[in-house]
Amino acid sequence: MAGVMDSVNQRTQLVGQNRLELLLFRLAGNQLYGINVFKVKEVLQCPRLTMLPKLPPVVRGVAHIRGGTLPILDLNRATGGPGLDDISGAFVIITEYNNQVQGFLVRSVERIVNLNWSEIHPPPRGTGREHYLTAVTRVDDQMVEIIDVEKILAEVVPVTESISAGVVNEQVQARAVSRRVLIVDDSMIARKQITRCLQEVGVEVIALNDGRQALNWLQAKAAEGVKLSEYLLMMISDIEMPEMDGYTLTAEVRNDPRLSGLHVLLHTSLSGVFNQAMVKKVGADDFLAKFKPDELAKRVIDLLDGNVGVERA
Repeated sequence: MAGVMDSVNQRTQLVGQNRLELLLFRLAGNQLYGINVFKVKEVLQCPRLTMLPKLPPVVRGVAHIRGGTLPILDLNRATGGPGLDDISGAFVIITEYNNQVQGFLVRSVERIVNLNWSEIHPPPRGTGREHYLTAVTRVDDQMVEIIDVEKILAEVVPVTESISAGVVNEQVQARAVSRRVLIVDDSMIARKQITRCLQEVGVEVIALNDGRQALNWLQAKAAEGVKLSEYLLMMISDIEMPEMDGYTLTAEVRNDPRLSGLHVLLHTSLSGVFNQAMVKKVGADDFLAKFKPDELAKRVIDLLDGNVGVERA
């Protein structure tokens, strides 16, 4: 297994080419699941788990790994199935999402596959556990389901979705009237979180599910003669999305003269491996790690106030 993960940190050349690599794994049955390698820090055999009082049922315990204590979530139980019954031969996938590190307990880990985002599709209606999926693909004629990890984490450790007092005032809300923001994210929970935040600011929200859908929508508006840089205050886009990723979407926007003036904020859970150089290469105006409602609101307020072009760490 160490050999499978040896080159994870050398795979950033895929970024910006509308490509990704999936680590394939299985839970209780034979269904294949996938997780973006960029989210994976390490894969190891399940270590000894320590139970603590008042842990959610999804958390099978905590593990002491490399000097830190990590919660280990049973991914089968988290998606509505029974907990894995025998974890002696199970594996833990250590991941980083939204600046948080946790382990996902899985029955087995298979291999890494290299795919194009155009081969990743929204889940068809009727797919098992549909509400826990962001996308599906096929590998060697087998269906691979990609789980909405942000939804799982939001259920286990809910994040604050409200903006702190004082960030938004009546003057801000008055300036926000009739202003529109396009958000693009394949995660249902992420779309809801962002929408609630922006509605508190006072802007109108248009929410789409993936980069291809967003580009088609933008180009259709432009074909109608709409000047997108005036019609929209900004576009807030996820990076990992089926059909077309956020990097490619941004590059396509910048390459289309009708869209090129649109302000683009890349909003990502790729906190540990976020490639700031790539953000600049594709022409995004800004980026922000998920999910920080105060910071997201301030980005929108900056645009409402005309405070753009400020370098941020």
